[in-house]
Parts: sequence; C-alpha cells; structure tokens
Amino acid sequence: MSMSFKPFPWLFLMLALTGCSPTFNWRELRDDAVELQAVMPCKPEQAERQVPMAGQMLALHMHSCEAGGLNFAIAWMRLPDTASAQAVLDPWRMATLATLQVDRASAADPALSWPVQVHGADLARGLQAQGVAPTGQAIQVRAAYFTEGAHAYQAAVYGPQIDHEVAASFFEPLRLP
Repeated sequence: MSMSFKPFPWLFLMLALTGCSPTFNWRELRDDAVELQAVMPCKPEQAERQVPMAGQMLALHMHSCEAGGLNFAIAWMRLPDTASAQAVLDPWRMATLATLQVDRASAADPALSWPVQVHGADLARGLQAQGVAPTGQAIQVRAAYFTEGAHAYQAAVYGPQIDHEVAASFFEPLRLP
C-alpha cells in the first residue's frame, strides 16, 4: 500500500509568505516629541531613563529594535539651557566606547570617526569602533551623534558585522527641519 503526499493548500500559502518576509522591514519612525525624520528596519520598542550628562541628570528617550542580527537604536535628549552640544556629544560618544570596552586612550584615534552628515543638524559626528559586548563577544558599532537646537541625538547600529548597505539605509534618511 503506497501513501501519496497531499499537502494542504494553507501550507503553500505559509511557505509563500515566509519566502516574502524581508529581513529588514524599513518603516518611518514617529515620535511627536521631536522633529527627527528617521527609519527603522523593524518595529521599535520605546524606553526612557535618566542619565548623567552635562553635570546633571537628563531624560534619555530611546527607540530600538533587532533585525538581521543587528541592533538599531535612535535616542534623544533635551539639552538644558546651559549645556553646549560639545558638553553632551563628547561624553555620549565616550560612554558608547566605554560600554564596548574600547580603551579610553584610543578614543581620539581618527580611525574611530566617519564622515556622517545629517540634514538640518547643527553639529554631527560619526563613530565606528570594534569592541567587546557585555556578553564577551566581539561587536561593532557605527553611530551618529548630532544636535539641533535644544536636542541631542544618537543613531546607532550594533552587531558582529555591519553591512555598509544596511548602515546606509539607516543613516542616510536621518533629517531634521
């Protein structure tokens, strides 16, 4: 007695839908509190926490998600009247390097910079570094730190290896009014 295989019609539908599922599902990021235009490759989660910056505690607002083995994050904070962009961007960059266990002595190395441009930003700086994740695994970061008016921003991608095209898809759409 031979048995023949008769797949259910829904099985073909499921296989077709799975095959069409993109790794990076780019979508516009919306946050009514800021005028930043950005895209994320997945549906982001939101978080807020207090961080020491510019000699005081500031509210850091973050949108982040994971896609294709990479973590994407966009964060922002409202600057106090007395804080200059320099007083915020440099410590924020140093905090990122410290998290990745990058030696503080190499923080000024020009190789850690990349020429990021954010339309409408008053000041923009790029960071690219290789370090160690809290899990002990090697990790790369590409980040942009920028300001506009009373806001400071960070857009960052973290992962074992960051593809140039994926990074461009994340950073190039960044816009401020």
